[in-house]
Amino acid sequence: MFHSWSAQGLIDPLAVAGAEGSYFWDYEGNRYLDFTSGLVFTNIGYQHPKVVAAIQEQAAKLSTFAPAFAVEPRSEAARLIAERTPGDLDKIFFTNGGAEAIENAVRMARLHTGRHKVLAAYRSYHGGTTTAINLTGDPRRWASDNGTSGTVHFWAPFLYRSAFYAENQAEECARALQHLEDTIAFEGPAAIAAIVLETIPGTAGIMTPPPGYLAGVREICDRHGIVFVLDEVMAGFGRTGKWFAAEHFDVVPDLMTFAKGVNSGYVPLGGVAISGAIAETFEKRPYPGGLTYSGHPLACAAAVATIQVMEEERVVENAAHTGETVIAPGLRELAERHPSIGEIRGTGMFWALDLVKDRETREPLVPYNASGEANAPMAAFTAACKKNGLWPFVNMNRTHVVPPCNVTEAEAKEGLAALDIALSAADEHTTAA
Repeated sequence: MFHSWSAQGLIDPLAVAGAEGSYFWDYEGNRYLDFTSGLVFTNIGYQHPKVVAAIQEQAAKLSTFAPAFAVEPRSEAARLIAERTPGDLDKIFFTNGGAEAIENAVRMARLHTGRHKVLAAYRSYHGGTTTAINLTGDPRRWASDNGTSGTVHFWAPFLYRSAFYAENQAEECARALQHLEDTIAFEGPAAIAAIVLETIPGTAGIMTPPPGYLAGVREICDRHGIVFVLDEVMAGFGRTGKWFAAEHFDVVPDLMTFAKGVNSGYVPLGGVAISGAIAETFEKRPYPGGLTYSGHPLACAAAVATIQVMEEERVVENAAHTGETVIAPGLRELAERHPSIGEIRGTGMFWALDLVKDRETREPLVPYNASGEANAPMAAFTAACKKNGLWPFVNMNRTHVVPPCNVTEAEAKEGLAALDIALSAADEHTTAA
């Protein structure tokens, strides 16, 4: 096995024996509460019986079929997704995952506008394929950054570590929008096909944009004829307490990418939700793109069952309620007692703790993109989590709290209690120690 994002000789992957609901376990009987939802995709937990049954039933009926044909689970999945996407995002192009969704969204935007440049934010992640990795703003881009023609990065708002010396959210919003305007002006508005943003950035830190920012980006795009692409691969399908994070901001993009939670990751599936205007571009003109397994029947059957489960079991509502009544107050209480917590931020089942050496200076607990000895404080925190039966999502100086969207209150409190113990290991590396 050749593992992704890893030095092969320096890793020792955990051998997983099984999983169910919010938990998984190894062959030695160690059981972990999964506060990562896999890679933030098991929105309904592991091994949901209704989704497993739907995959089994579809496999017995029609296990695979080429994407040019209309088959029932493919059509039904598209219908159910289109019913839930905001505005007129009513045409669904299926891919096998989020990176391919971004690749095709950018291709659509370029063909629709006849332009080439694409703008994306630092502190972002859009996937590991050629265009997607160059749009990405985090260090995973560096090794593959061949300066893909037309990719330009800009700073999106993030008040806690503001690039604009802002003192409040209103200033951060206004200055970030002016920075974007300036970037567009110097890059040439008539050359820009699309602006690509995660509605709420995920792996980069769960930085909820300030009020008015996404609406401001929408207005800028409209004024310059730029396609607005929202990446909801991680934030979509209940993760933020809404079907899609865009609903929090009352903004409708021209293209929206999705994957992960669409079927809880049970079978690989992603896609692009397309507005009427862009769909019209390809009404008489062939769209030059496709995938052998696009809209795979097993994946689409899993999506249909997942969406039905989410409706029947009120999973989106649970994410909102448990996030507001258990996770948020629990994290605030931890922040009162642990000097390593610089900021908590998030919504629904989508939270991040920004861990710091010093609250006053906001110096991160470990340097940006730290490894080896420099990353020791986060390694100690991670080890403490696992020792106490919690599997954490850790990235740079942050730990993310992203359990399944149907996590119970008792499970959420169990995870918070394990975090409480593990944060003491992080506290030892602060100036308060």
